[in-house]
Amino acid sequence: MIVSPRCYLYVPGNRERMLARAPTVGADALVLDLEDSVPPAQKAATRELVAAAIPRLAAQGQRVYVRVNALATGLAEDDLAAVVVPGLEGIALPKVQSPAEVARVAQALDRLEGLQGIALGSLQVRALIETPEGLLNARAIAGAPRLTAISLGAEDFLSVLGVSRSRTAVELLYARSHIVVAAHAAGVDPIDSVYVDLDDDAGLLEDTRLARQLGFKARSAIHPRQVAPIQAVFTPSAEEVAWARRVLEAYREAEALGYASVAVDGKMIDIPIVERAQRLLSGAEAIAGR
Repeated sequence: MIVSPRCYLYVPGNRERMLARAPTVGADALVLDLEDSVPPAQKAATRELVAAAIPRLAAQGQRVYVRVNALATGLAEDDLAAVVVPGLEGIALPKVQSPAEVARVAQALDRLEGLQGIALGSLQVRALIETPEGLLNARAIAGAPRLTAISLGAEDFLSVLGVSRSRTAVELLYARSHIVVAAHAAGVDPIDSVYVDLDDDAGLLEDTRLARQLGFKARSAIHPRQVAPIQAVFTPSAEEVAWARRVLEAYREAEALGYASVAVDGKMIDIPIVERAQRLLSGAEAIAGR
């Protein structure tokens, strides 16, 4: 079973020391960045650094993605041509507003995989939803070719709205929920946005727990110290695993007696809850065997 990452750590592609240190952090996936963390004058040179780093990181067991520049910048095509090399797992495409943009990148990947000897169709695309138009089109985007995850870019989204992010993030509740519903409807992973306050460890935990409760399957990080807390939140706890096992055992016994529901811990359990327990247990076992 392929386990989806719980945390995607952004690594500035122009920072060679950070690229070298990245495998020691323990993030499930790395996103080497060509976009916001790289000054315009360094973008071309950064492509070469990232392209060289990908096979090296993959050889160390890292799952490697690259965030290219948005299609509207005119830089994405050159980004893709440089970084589609063996060892790459996928592309993070920013500021996506329509499924046509994902399809355009998918077509480029079709060609580049052939040139690089990469298995055809294997490279994934993760769409970053960062505008109101993108949010309203999220369901269609989530069904685009090669797309395996959609992610909310909260800071860009709020900037367009002209509001700042509060500690409770109430202003993002609709956008986050919309991303989750669109992703689940399309059968792809919903990924939550970064948490930008690096000095607020308690806030990171609280907000990440909310993200999981909303239905997100992972979140992005911008600092190595955020990785462990995020991955811990998205890992089923021992108590949750024990609950899932109790539910499945009790339901098996009830089913053998001809019943379709049973009480566990004073709560009624039926098929939807049994299915959730099975998913939780399967996920926990997959993470344990990672």
